[in-house]
Amino acid sequence: MRKPLPLLLTAALLTATAAGASETDSIVQAWPARKPVRDAAVEARVEAALKGLNLRQKLGQIVQPEIRAITPDEVREYAIGTLLNGGGAWPGEDRAATPAQWRALSEKFQAAALEATPGIPLIWGTDAVHGHNNVRGATLFPHNLALGATRDADLVRDIGRATARAVRASGLHWVFAPTLAVVQDVRWGRAYESFSVDPALVKKLGQASVEGLQEGLKEGRGVLATAKHYVGDGGTRRGIDQGVTQASPGDLANVHGAGYIGALDAGVLTAMASFSSWTDSAGYVEHGKMHGNKTLLTDVLKQRLAFDGLIVSDWDGVGQIPGCTPEHCPEAINAGIDVVMVPFKWKAFYANTLHDVEQGRIPMARIDDAVRRILRVKFSMSVPSPVPATMEAMQAPELARRAVRESLVLLKNKPGLLPLKASAKVLVVGAAADSLSHQSGGWSVTWQGRDTTNVDYPQGTTLLAALRQRLGTTNVTFDADGSKSDPKGFDAVIAVLAETPYAEGEGDVRITENLRHSRRHPQDAEVLQRVTGRGKPVITLLYSGRPLYVNDLANKSDAFIAAWQPGTEGAGLTDVLVAAADGKPWAGFTGRLSFPWPAGPCQFSAHETKPWWPVGGGLSGKETAVPTARLPEPADPQPICPL
Repeated sequence: MRKPLPLLLTAALLTATAAGASETDSIVQAWPARKPVRDAAVEARVEAALKGLNLRQKLGQIVQPEIRAITPDEVREYAIGTLLNGGGAWPGEDRAATPAQWRALSEKFQAAALEATPGIPLIWGTDAVHGHNNVRGATLFPHNLALGATRDADLVRDIGRATARAVRASGLHWVFAPTLAVVQDVRWGRAYESFSVDPALVKKLGQASVEGLQEGLKEGRGVLATAKHYVGDGGTRRGIDQGVTQASPGDLANVHGAGYIGALDAGVLTAMASFSSWTDSAGYVEHGKMHGNKTLLTDVLKQRLAFDGLIVSDWDGVGQIPGCTPEHCPEAINAGIDVVMVPFKWKAFYANTLHDVEQGRIPMARIDDAVRRILRVKFSMSVPSPVPATMEAMQAPELARRAVRESLVLLKNKPGLLPLKASAKVLVVGAAADSLSHQSGGWSVTWQGRDTTNVDYPQGTTLLAALRQRLGTTNVTFDADGSKSDPKGFDAVIAVLAETPYAEGEGDVRITENLRHSRRHPQDAEVLQRVTGRGKPVITLLYSGRPLYVNDLANKSDAFIAAWQPGTEGAGLTDVLVAAADGKPWAGFTGRLSFPWPAGPCQFSAHETKPWWPVGGGLSGKETAVPTARLPEPADPQPICPL
């Protein structure tokens, strides 16, 4: 009776293999097939350079340290091919470092790399997600959430060009942007890095961003863009950063993958793997962490979509794969990661990977494929740049000002209130009115963006400063908490409310919390309460990285404006708030929501059916009749929002 057992086992194994192959095929075929487009001259140069590298030099191309953890001498010793600076990392750990100091450090690293691998340059990557935001003095643009409200691809493309110029001025070559997330739950702390909940809009603006960033790449003007975070980063359950996205293969491709098709159409040369995991909601199959997902990294992105560039891991992201650590992860390289971002533990990773290759755990063919892709990227651009290392090259204030005024969304208005007359006398309340930290949000000089002051933005203009410039100092009174001034002595009150700046992880709205701004920032509700109903109209602006529940605050306001996190150019706000002194026609508010705006504290979903405002919503300010009924103010559910 035992003889048939091997046959049964064989049959079972064949069945399981066939089922696995069928599942992989369905995942791959959900994506459109593309054909590679290659430059014969670049390919010949790549193959010639690859033949001249030994194994240690090849691994030096793959490992990516952070600038605080490596010296030029170590770049030379290990033949390192790429570097990065994290948020809040600067040359000499000096946040006031000038463009010339950034460039000087880059040139030292570059010289060392070229000694180790002649003819093969080093590339340095940075998180320039709304301008060159790590460099003090650079213009900071509104975050992508705001740019989505403009729906203006030409504007986004121009911002990409300006960002590229700033990055090149500092001697860097590669930006980890744009984020192509299609957010499903606004509790996610990176929601502001997304253009929209609409896949088509993400595709349109993501493509424009890549086009702008990479324009002039071969002349040393453009920078490498990064399509990130591949794939499904914005779809995690409950908006938990680095969590699990539950989606069918079709939705993964058509919703979360839409932006990548646009980026590929624009010729993007690098992609970054997502920290998140994917579970197939159709078959309830757990596919695990994206950093170890060979089907999506290699079978889909590299083969089905014909992506010939490089895939970089996120910060120590390989360490989240089961069985891996940040110092050791052959699974990630075998899955398709080409450049491994191991900021501080790179030496151990280098040594362990060398051993893995020598022991056959990573095939030499996979190493060669990774290095071939890295070289292809490097040889598709000019690493030297003609852009001068000056502060002027870091700035584009008029472009940023335009982006601010085009992104503002008017959610409530009293007809005739806006614009204010150029001679208006105003009371300004709310500490955020004079805070460039709150105005700029996360990823601004530092990672989280909140450990900064106005001194860190010498080029910036707060809303308060812009109002004083526009209306005259004597016509603008600032009372941070609204306790010292009587609104009756003014034509209007301008209240500025704000979320505390945040970035990934720390920006998530936890399961025990909700979207009620007054609950999360009670001081803002107190300020507004002091000035409302005092005989003068109240115009409220909210700085936020996501749509929030604000019915109680809107009911205390005559006008309510979603100002997002507008960046360093506060004059863009006054362009819309105040009539032009020369009598030119007022353009009004042109921004329209790219996310639904919640009508209740638990409306987290991108697919909310009964929001206050739907996607595309917003007023121009020119309406002669608007709804006047008070918004409902439902109590918070107890103890927490429904799961």
